[in-house]
Amino acid sequence: MARKMLVDGELSQTNADEAHYDFDLFVIGAGSGGVRAARFSANYGAKVGICELPFHPISSEVIGGVGGTCVIRGCVPKKILVYGAAFGGEIEDARNYGWEVNENLDFNWKKLLHKKTDEIIRLNGIYKRLLSNAGVKLFEGEGKIVGPNEVEVTQLDGTKLSYSAKHILIATGSRAHRLPIPGQELAITSDEALSLEDLPKRAVVLGGGYIAVEFASIWRGLGATVDLFFRKELPLRGFDDEMRAVVARNLEGRGINLHPRTNLTELIKTDNGIKVVTDHGEELIADVVLFATGRVPNSKRLNLEAVGVELDKTGAVKVDEYSRTNIPSIWAVGDVTNRMNLTPVALMEGTCFAKTVFGGESSKPDYSNIPCAVFSIPPLSVVGLSEEQAIEQANGDVLVFTSTFNPMKNTISGRQEKTVMKLVIDAETDKVLGASMCGPDAPEIMQGIAVGLKCGATKAQFDSTVGIHPSAAEEFVTMRSVSRRITAGGKPKTNL
Repeated sequence: MARKMLVDGELSQTNADEAHYDFDLFVIGAGSGGVRAARFSANYGAKVGICELPFHPISSEVIGGVGGTCVIRGCVPKKILVYGAAFGGEIEDARNYGWEVNENLDFNWKKLLHKKTDEIIRLNGIYKRLLSNAGVKLFEGEGKIVGPNEVEVTQLDGTKLSYSAKHILIATGSRAHRLPIPGQELAITSDEALSLEDLPKRAVVLGGGYIAVEFASIWRGLGATVDLFFRKELPLRGFDDEMRAVVARNLEGRGINLHPRTNLTELIKTDNGIKVVTDHGEELIADVVLFATGRVPNSKRLNLEAVGVELDKTGAVKVDEYSRTNIPSIWAVGDVTNRMNLTPVALMEGTCFAKTVFGGESSKPDYSNIPCAVFSIPPLSVVGLSEEQAIEQANGDVLVFTSTFNPMKNTISGRQEKTVMKLVIDAETDKVLGASMCGPDAPEIMQGIAVGLKCGATKAQFDSTVGIHPSAAEEFVTMRSVSRRITAGGKPKTNL
């Protein structure tokens, strides 16, 4: 096994008692959280190494790529496909705006796929340059921990390199989970869904989370017949119930077939496609079956148990509020910790780690009022507490303000699809506890609302804000009438 040591000249600014470490920090995983932590630590003067698996759009235990899931096989390519799928409805809507659109519209899936791949390759290169410009040493290969201050990197040719580091950061993310049913090998995950050679005509999606809802919207928008199966009465468990119902109505309005309280029990290969069997005895044929049934932490091949790093029952790395494991020199951020699995949250955790360890500023992530979005068509976006969460957590009464309206664009296009907005207020303090929106541009609007909630905005401050007219966003500052008041200890009453 080769052994890499730093030359004396590179240690001139290092404390004598730390001179035996090759790196101040070694990061395993160059996704959003890992790259952020590496760059910011280097900017504080730390000597940083980072390793990542070789690039490919579809991941495996030995395939990854600098940029991680979000950039290569997650948020970014997904959003590109959402943009592509949305044009179908936009073109239809254009007819009533005077655009004479040919009835026979052609869509070139391979062209969109090629453009998507070009973009993630470009971003992969940008992330590499960001590391290089920050002075971070990048190693391509699989990393594992062999001691509290020792990492081993297996390079593409099988050569193993060993490095010592004062601090080790685990930032290996998560991977899509497959449902263990007969014929599971016939299904795909979101990785493959973003790189399908051919656009399916008949798609089955299993799952009720944001990934399931987004891919159902994408494929339907591109012309496929889509059947969405999920275990609960409504999709998007954990979101506000009223908004979940709005999303479900919109999915059905766009032509997606919903199958609530239904699971898949078997997949069978046939000459005509994949036969899908449900737990209600239903059968249908699909060209593609997508399992969007959750993700699992990427911790299996890191040798963590041998080193003594504690994991939870899902395989997530256990950390304290500063992202430190039970081994003082080993830390973890991002999806591998299974806290709040969002890219901007991993960035926040990586930033706080760098400040704490190398910036001389103890900094812990703040998980309150984090906005997020489901890029369905149209999208849902939320920040703060749902109505259900507010009622559960509030000490006093909760006020709910809602606005349901036909977007101006739809009044001309004729599309029957309402936008719904919602504010949840603490009756005693007038503080805005949560905001939700389902409709065009919801994520763009909600990012601004999130700033207000982070600053502790009250409903009176919302009401005193002048709106931008005509816009959908102005509804958030013109909701004057209380839709309902829930007394302390009461139950939410939504119009589902």
